[in-house]
Amino acid sequence: MLSNVAAAVVPCLGRLTVTSDHGSAPAPGSIIVANHTSLAGPGVVLAALRRLDVQPVVLATAGLWRIPVLGRLLERGGHVPVHRNTHRAADALDTAAAALRSGRHVLIYGEGRIPPRGDAAEAPPESFRSGLARLAHASGAPV
Repeated sequence: MLSNVAAAVVPCLGRLTVTSDHGSAPAPGSIIVANHTSLAGPGVVLAALRRLDVQPVVLATAGLWRIPVLGRLLERGGHVPVHRNTHRAADALDTAAAALRSGRHVLIYGEGRIPPRGDAAEAPPESFRSGLARLAHASGAPV
């Protein structure tokens, strides 16, 4: 549902061009990694993946589940809340690994957050946190 919303909204805001090699969509059970450099990024990434017929499970900050409509969409889509900087943060990787084992694609943002900025412009990517490497190692899934 969230991918469908992004696929409908993003083209209204600008032109989205998705290029790939023929038949190069990620295999089922793959980890997809994207940079998280702006608030618009997740919508653009989901819209682009939708064009490749990929509807991933997304790892996202748990605070998004508190937003009334968005929280319900995230829950219904089986997305994974990440309780950052708590003892529950690693639970997200276990849930994501289970999704990978069931053949779902998992989308993770390597930086784990949007880099801080003083304005609304896109920020340069930050260094990746360890979650991606830990998930790939634990699951054996291709990245």
